[in-house]
Amino acid sequence: MNPTPQEVRFTMIGVLLGVLLAALDQTIVSTAMPRIVGELRGAEYYAWVTTSYLLTSTVSAPIFGRLTELFSRKGVLLWAVSLFLLGSALSGLSQNMTQLILFRGLQGVGPFRPGPHHYRCALSPSSAGQAGGGFRGYFRPFLRGGALAGRSPH
Repeated sequence: MNPTPQEVRFTMIGVLLGVLLAALDQTIVSTAMPRIVGELRGAEYYAWVTTSYLLTSTVSAPIFGRLTELFSRKGVLLWAVSLFLLGSALSGLSQNMTQLILFRGLQGVGPFRPGPHHYRCALSPSSAGQAGGGFRGYFRPFLRGGALAGRSPH
């Protein structure tokens, strides 16, 4: 079954928005973390914020992979992005370092992992290679933009 050009376009827009989300998350958080930790007075727990995110995202990766085999990719992706956004909102509302660590862990359960598996289902093999190059080029400006957005104005 070949997807229509409109289906390919919508798929690519969705994946590009996911790439934007992933790039901005990583760069904003890493740039803003020293100030966040300072305001929450938790320098001794600084490393746990990143560790909880990395640990839960590492553990959840094969689980989400299996879920995409059992259920629709779209449904699993929407659920993962919803978990990620919930974790992001709760992280922003954290009142202490314990909450921040737990909510970043929740955020790590549902990260968007941009990769070829998201667009290969909508593209022909010859077009998938070109799309991969485009994604790498698209990702770079958001790495810079996220760092600027996370930078402290003081």
